[in-house]
Parts: sequence; structure tokens; C-alpha cells
Amino acid sequence: MKELTIAGQPIRPGEFKEININIARLPSRTQIDTPIYVYRAPVDGPTLALTAGMHGDEINGMEIVRRIIDGGHHKVLRGTTVCMPIINVYGFLNYSREVPDGKDVNRSFPGSRNGSLASRVAWHLTHDIIPFIDVGVDFHTGGAMRTNYPQVRCVMQDPRNVELAHAFHAPFTIDSPFRPHSLRQTAAKQGKNIIVYEGGESLRMDAAAIEEGIHGTLRLMKFLQMIDWAPEPKIESRIVWNSSWIRARTAGIFHPQIQAGDLIHKNQLVGSITDPFGEFREQIKSPVTGYIVGLNNNPVVNAGDALMHMGMDDFCKLHPGE
Repeated sequence: MKELTIAGQPIRPGEFKEININIARLPSRTQIDTPIYVYRAPVDGPTLALTAGMHGDEINGMEIVRRIIDGGHHKVLRGTTVCMPIINVYGFLNYSREVPDGKDVNRSFPGSRNGSLASRVAWHLTHDIIPFIDVGVDFHTGGAMRTNYPQVRCVMQDPRNVELAHAFHAPFTIDSPFRPHSLRQTAAKQGKNIIVYEGGESLRMDAAAIEEGIHGTLRLMKFLQMIDWAPEPKIESRIVWNSSWIRARTAGIFHPQIQAGDLIHKNQLVGSITDPFGEFREQIKSPVTGYIVGLNNNPVVNAGDALMHMGMDDFCKLHPGE
């Protein structure tokens, strides 16, 4: 069998190893290590990376990877799994998306060994993980008080991404260009395919999004022939080619009348905005036919705030006015 090294550590067939990457230390001199859990099956196969916690407040992804490890699903029959439940330990400790220097790790790739804290975290992933994997899933959630309906994001012009997304079979697959200086972009430059799974809201457990993420990962493992069984999908996966945001035209209190995942038709009433004093109410109608793939849960909004993320598939293109 071929030699395999992760973060400088050799992994033998049939071996499970916990590897700790030392990123830096706190001002208190407390060392901060990022743990990596690697399992290599006795039989050769692909190397799959499962990463979460790039943003320290995105709990659902961490829970998905944790349950995969806790349930023994990482101990595949063929190939290797590389599990990182929390990339941004600093953000996790501080309930924060960023690291203490205020930078976003997922906008800091490929990073620098002697750069900012976010850049150092990115550098370790770029050099210690990406070169040694074949494919990966990076788990995320919606941002502050915004929920994302379970979805996979990837560049659909890449046929390999299409295969991986189809195998994962999330309720929505969104054609999403690379974010500059992201993990996904940096991996692609090295010939590695990483898809992003989004589900739920930051700092809030979402049982359905977590379950969908676990099941999708198992389906992907089966497609890669790493395991022999995975749960069948319960719903159709829709390919979203275009998306746009419905934004608040005025400030006030947002009252949605729809839920994430709903199919909304053009001119359908989707909610309203009122003031706190009972002096006005503005109705919000959808300008397009599409699915609610993201929803703002913050009731207090300002003019221009994003209220809901609309995704359009082929059905919506064929029935734009329905």
C-alpha cells in the first residue's frame, strides 16, 4: 500500500491517530492546538477530509463531524478519513466567527506561516491537510441570526463537483463561485475538490440540518466506495443556478409568513414590516418564483437588510410568473 502522511505524521493501514497541530498560544501562554482525527482503513481508497468550525460560532458543522466520529462512521472499510471538528478553536472559545485579530480564516488562504493569526491557521491547512486528501466537505451554517436550509455549494462547471454534490444529495445544490482566498478555492488550485455544506444558523443547534449533513456524508462515502451502506435520500435534490436576496425597503420589525425551504411564487406575500408603535405596516411580496434557501431570523431590520435568500432552479425558470 502507498505511504500516507497527514500533518507530518505517517498513518499506517488500520491505524487511528489523533494529531494536534499547534497554531499559537493565548496571551496567558496557554497553547492552542487544533486536533485532527485520522483513520486509515486496511484497504486502499480515497482520502476524505471532513472539516468544520472554520467560523467558531458555526456549531452545527462541528456537531456533524463529532457525531460521525462518535458513531464510528469515520472508520471506513476502504480509504482514509481526516476529521477536523473545530478548525478555529479561538472563535469557538469566544463564540465568534473570526479569530482574535478580527480576520476571517476562510478569507485568509493560502495563508502565511508568520502572518496574522487567521493566516497562520490557513497556512497549516494549506500545507498539512490539502496536499494529502482527494476530496472534502467543509461544513458551515448561516451567519448571525440567519438560517440556511440544508444545501451544498460548489462550482457546478467542474464535473467532479457535480458528482460529489449529486452523491451527497442535499435538498438544494447551489452553483456557487469561489470566494477569494477561501479553503475551497485554494484546494481547487491544488486539484482537490471540496464541496461546502450549509445548514442551520450560527450558535444554534438545528437537528434537521445536522441529520441531513450526516446522511449526506454517508451517501458521499458510499459513492466513493469507502463504505457499503448509506441512508437513501427522502426528498428530491434541486439544482439552484441563480439566487438573489429580498431586502427590506424600510426599517422596522420583520414578520415572515414563510419558512426556509418553501417554494414561493412571484408576487406571493412573504411577510411584512411594521414599526414598534403600530403606526404602519408594509407588505412584502416576492419579486421572483423561487425557493427560500436562507432566512433572516432577526426581527429588527434596517433598510437594505437581507430578509430572505431566494434560489431558482429549472422549474422556476420555466414558471417565472407562477
